[in-house]
Amino acid sequence: MSTMTVGSVRFAEPVPRFTDLLAAEWIKLRSLRSTYWLLALASLVAIVININAVHSDLTYIDNPPPKMAGYPAFRYDPLYHGLSDIACYLLAIAAGSLGAITVFGEYTTGMVRTTFAAVPDRRGVIAAKVVLIGGITALAGAVVSTVSFFTTNAMLASRHVGLSITEGVSLQAVLGYAAIVPVCALIGMALGAVLRHATGSIVSLVLLIFILPLMFGGDRYRWLHEIGSHLPLATVGRLTYNPDSNTTISKWAPSVLDSWITMGVWAAVSVAVTVIVVRRRDV
Repeated sequence: MSTMTVGSVRFAEPVPRFTDLLAAEWIKLRSLRSTYWLLALASLVAIVININAVHSDLTYIDNPPPKMAGYPAFRYDPLYHGLSDIACYLLAIAAGSLGAITVFGEYTTGMVRTTFAAVPDRRGVIAAKVVLIGGITALAGAVVSTVSFFTTNAMLASRHVGLSITEGVSLQAVLGYAAIVPVCALIGMALGAVLRHATGSIVSLVLLIFILPLMFGGDRYRWLHEIGSHLPLATVGRLTYNPDSNTTISKWAPSVLDSWITMGVWAAVSVAVTVIVVRRRDV
């Protein structure tokens, strides 16, 4: 805690409260309109993608393909189509980019020096960033997941193939689809803290989300599959899997609990890396 001298009297400057740090981080985020507009636009596009996917399938639902010998009858899966991978990837990249920008952006502009001069407690600053970005992206994930689920299943209700939120694994799927968004934002923050470079952070995020899973696919080698199933977005695929559909999963697929734990570990490790790097590195 610093002090201020007026004449011969010394006054201790008040220690910033956590709410003050949150307010400061919110002002920073709000001043960069491109950041939150990016997340808002990505959320809207993700919802449109999910709704359009189901709308495009209505023709096939009304005219299902004929049953082939040796294959099960056609059964539409509202979770697979209404909570699509494409929309999830888009939202994950947007959230991860937002998380990275909030960290490397201050280093790029030099604002970090002013921040730490005013608040020497770096852990408090990072905690405020984590709470703010995690909360905003969690809200975005919840909106996309909830609106996509209820809208697409309302469209499917007249075809008698829709699901209710209490039916099967619907609630689990909606929660998992929403939870991965703040997790990706925290991963982005960690990459931004480690690399402190815009291009490097975003490229690393894309590699982690899109490229790395391609190296650990297939069922030939179990150890490869085990690694791939514990990557961030692989957890969403497991949590949104509908066992009542014709879709199949790997014989080595992790359990639902394992996927939840994996998601939590990614979030916790990302926060820890961000805090450690920011505390130990010079500005």
